[in-house]
Amino acid sequence: MGEAIYMRKATLDDLDAVWDIIQNAKKLLKADGSDQWQSGYPSRLSMEQDIEANSCYLLMYGDEIVGTGTLMLQGDTHYAYIVDGKWKNAGHPFATINRIAITSGYRGKHFANYIMSTLISIAYTNGVRNIRISTHEKNERVHNLVQNFGFVQRGKVYTGPTDKDIRNAYELNL
Repeated sequence: MGEAIYMRKATLDDLDAVWDIIQNAKKLLKADGSDQWQSGYPSRLSMEQDIEANSCYLLMYGDEIVGTGTLMLQGDTHYAYIVDGKWKNAGHPFATINRIAITSGYRGKHFANYIMSTLISIAYTNGVRNIRISTHEKNERVHNLVQNFGFVQRGKVYTGPTDKDIRNAYELNL
């Protein structure tokens, strides 16, 4: 028999588990040849802040935490300015999905699909019809994931102060 698969909000009691998943994802990105998440971001503090803001969600498989994702219903200021393109509904409210990661023992089982579907549904239920996400040009896993969910690449956004912090930006309009 299978286990229940569902999502719940993370609590501070989950911070160690969330941090372990993020650390493991950093290693995977490095092995994939990407410098995304290799310079200290996301930090343990940023994950703690996501939890405290009630924006960090956990993917559960039975009673085991197997993934995490952040949904910012009020959007992320990094997405206000886009280069080499434009948002379809610029100026409209948007949510941002960030920091999706699956623990190493559960990769390849399409669990990221549960995270995406649930976070999109939560945004929709909260009245948000524009959802944005960005990723490093070498992060093929996320590029494929968002395209499979109907996100359209709109341009690029800066997620930090340097040219190394530019990311491909995607948007889903519901």
